[in-house]
Amino acid sequence: MPHPYVLLSAAVSLDGYLDDTGPDRLLLSSPADFDRVDEVRASVDAILIGAGTIRADNPRLLVNSETRRAARVAAGKPPYPLKVTVSGSGELDPAANFWHTGGEKLVFTTDKGAERARALGLAADVVSLGPELDWRRLLEHLHEERGVERLMVEGGGRIHTQLLQQGLADEVQLVLAPLFVGTPDAPRLFGPGGYQSGRLRLLESRRIEDVVLMRYEPTAPGTGPLPTAADHQWLARACESAAQCPPSETAFSVGAVVVAADGTELARGHSREAGDPVVHAEEAALAKIAPDDPRLATATVYTSLEPCTHRASRPAPCARLILDAGVRRVVTAWREPDTFVAGADGTGLLTAQGVDVVVLGEYEDRAKAPNRHLL
Repeated sequence: MPHPYVLLSAAVSLDGYLDDTGPDRLLLSSPADFDRVDEVRASVDAILIGAGTIRADNPRLLVNSETRRAARVAAGKPPYPLKVTVSGSGELDPAANFWHTGGEKLVFTTDKGAERARALGLAADVVSLGPELDWRRLLEHLHEERGVERLMVEGGGRIHTQLLQQGLADEVQLVLAPLFVGTPDAPRLFGPGGYQSGRLRLLESRRIEDVVLMRYEPTAPGTGPLPTAADHQWLARACESAAQCPPSETAFSVGAVVVAADGTELARGHSREAGDPVVHAEEAALAKIAPDDPRLATATVYTSLEPCTHRASRPAPCARLILDAGVRRVVTAWREPDTFVAGADGTGLLTAQGVDVVVLGEYEDRAKAPNRHLL
């Protein structure tokens, strides 16, 4: 199921702390950066914080600029984004500012937590995610039931950690403040544990008064059948590569990217690349990688159209080339229609050989775009 675009937003000290241990909140951002955060809030459909952040900081979580609120209304949106909180226990403070300012509110919790939260009489919708908190179900609900396309997550550190560890964060906006906290038991932005993000890609760095904004996106592919935010980004690049194909009346235009487990791009290719009228995208990409490259065993192949199983122009179809290369995971946007080969089923062939195939149908229109004349 499609998810919203998930943006993690935080400010930290030079030594990586979100706050100190004093009774008052440590203000890490500058006035100009607070205004930037207000601008980002105005651009999203929902803002999420954990129940612990409500207890610790008692935030109002508003779009403060009247001009930005007016622009939202002019665009057919409510003046404030949906405010979302997550609490496994359902133990929430009804007097907190969160409930009494801004627009609509939504609580995600567990079956047991829902009983407690509803008993409080909060001015909010309460949604149970089952016996345990489930971030994928939460994101699916926001997208499918609430129409949330962009979600801003403002904390706390535990929530940021879980979303990044599960590969569900599309972007990290991190502000670095010029001070040290130096207290070991102060809250940090990210906790220990395994992360699926690999080496993040820097999208932007910008000085804002005395702080620095850094925007990153994760690059490491997912593992197994569950997609990650990075999977979406790489598949979008494969679809972009398909647009580079010379036009044809007898073959599809396809793009492919091969990515190592740490997020390193190993190669990319597209149909009819380099003047070869019959080369396929996956074939072109894999040919650029040494067959004995050890990274292939844990790599992911992203292809705008599922790998072929039959072809007259080469001895081996692309599904076979992927298997022979030792790749065990494929992410694709579009199942092959019967236009040229009836009953083609690259997904079936690969899964029968133990390869995880992930189909992200929300990219099907992008994959079809350079092939409209064939459909």
